[in-house]
Amino acid sequence: MASARLASGCGRCRPNSRADLRVSLLAACAGLFAAAFLAATLLPAQSEAVLVALVVAGEIPVPLLVAVASVGNIGGSLVNYALGRGIEHFRGRRWFPVSDAALSRAQGWYARGGRWVLLLSWLPVVGDPLTLVAGIMREKLWVFLLLVGIGKAGRYALLAWMAAG
Repeated sequence: MASARLASGCGRCRPNSRADLRVSLLAACAGLFAAAFLAATLLPAQSEAVLVALVVAGEIPVPLLVAVASVGNIGGSLVNYALGRGIEHFRGRRWFPVSDAALSRAQGWYARGGRWVLLLSWLPVVGDPLTLVAGIMREKLWVFLLLVGIGKAGRYALLAWMAAG
């Protein structure tokens, strides 16, 4: 049984304990959530490798993994959105995490495409600044969550499907 392997640990401990299994599952999901959350902020991180490894391991149901990764990633994007609501006046400062050129480019995309560009928030390089710009542009929170959620959950679902198949 796959879940028994996850809980068995090093072999010196009491294998197949339900408590060990719950702790292992919780740790795996917490790690995935943290990786997805950080990947969606302006900090560089990769959550895709964590998701693929957990899907390939086959220990945790794929829909649960997709949900955990999606919620974590959307949560990180929400941090960017909140920062955008109040951080515009720091733009151009040396410590500001997004270059002036990248932020201007993201604002241009947002202005041309409107709120629909948030469906592209999963893209590398431009996706995170787009979520920051949505806050700067005062996008409605429910619209932000809906469009970012569709994009990010869709990306994780596709990635998990490809890894499982």
